[in-house]
Amino acid sequence: MAEAPQPSRGAFSFLMITLVLDSLTFGLTAPVLPTLLVELEGGSIADTAGLLGLFGTAWAVMQFIASPILGSLSDRYGRRPVLLISMAGLGLDYILMALAPSVIWLFVGRVLSGVTTAGYATATAYVSDTTTGDARTKRFGLLGAAFGFGFIIGPAVGGFLAGFDVRAPFWCAAVLCLLNATFGFFILQESLPKERRSSFKWRNANFFGSWNLLRATPVLLTIGLTMFFVRLALDVNPAVIVIYTQTRYAWDAQDVGLMLATYGALSILVQALLIGPVLKYLGERAAMIFGLACGAIAFSFYASAPYGWVFLIGLPIGALFTISNPAMQAIATRAVGDKNQGQLQGALASLASIAAIIAPFMFTQAFTLGNAMTTIPGAIGMPYALSVGFFMIALLLTLRMPRT
Repeated sequence: MAEAPQPSRGAFSFLMITLVLDSLTFGLTAPVLPTLLVELEGGSIADTAGLLGLFGTAWAVMQFIASPILGSLSDRYGRRPVLLISMAGLGLDYILMALAPSVIWLFVGRVLSGVTTAGYATATAYVSDTTTGDARTKRFGLLGAAFGFGFIIGPAVGGFLAGFDVRAPFWCAAVLCLLNATFGFFILQESLPKERRSSFKWRNANFFGSWNLLRATPVLLTIGLTMFFVRLALDVNPAVIVIYTQTRYAWDAQDVGLMLATYGALSILVQALLIGPVLKYLGERAAMIFGLACGAIAFSFYASAPYGWVFLIGLPIGALFTISNPAMQAIATRAVGDKNQGQLQGALASLASIAAIIAPFMFTQAFTLGNAMTTIPGAIGMPYALSVGFFMIALLLTLRMPRT
């Protein structure tokens, strides 16, 4: 059986850049999307809240549908074409949004971006093809750091470019994606030899087919459910963190941005520097437990902190949570055959999309309810208390996971 080539520095650089761009381009356009909607639709920023929610839900739904399809396609035709087509398609999609003459066309562009942002799942499958053991886990950590880095710098760069023109961030995102697709065309080798590819079957290229893969073994089922509850817990931040910190601590937009940047920087340091030593000392299963426990503790601070400085104490503890994800990915990729790595990553991404669909409504309603319960001290922290509960479920699932 042919062995997959070890990834060159150029190939791994392409994967890192792809993940930076997947998250950066999303954050790049986020600060200007409400303004562009006002320009196209009229009204005020407040009037766009419903449209923004619709755009976000549509994006998550398309991720839910497309992730298992793209994962199965990468198992059939290889990682290289899926990565390159997705990156080029994302670039063309941002051109469409930059030129959008109406809200309808902007919505179409957002829907297409939900399909084309397949970078993380396919890049993870690429690393699974070409690495083993500790090297695989460390590279998962680096991919996570790259993804987080894009979220840190994206909103800042988008806000800066918006000072020139509200559509400038979309043009910048398009150029970066197309340049990276060109770079990948020349540098990226295929990681999945033909001998290790599987046939494409529509019954596997959907959530229900992916669910059958996850429940094939107790370990995979545990990992899948754990990742779902973790994603559900984490999605409290994009849903309510701005209104939560403004209401409870009187933070302004600059304060919130600085806090998020600090957390992102701490997370990158943990994923880039600590994952290797921690995994070597604890092992993957114990590292998962440690990371999830840190997540539960950090979000307990966020839920109960009466003052902003107490909230900030949770940030370095929360950054340690990021140790758990590479460990989970490493365990999951060993639990399936070489021919199903793409389907696995598509299944995990599809579960994450379900969480992304549920979270905004659930957490905003929890915030509204908690904020209204003025007679109960700390009730405003209800959204983060819910997240602590989800972390505890994930932790219990991990503690019961088979050791094999």
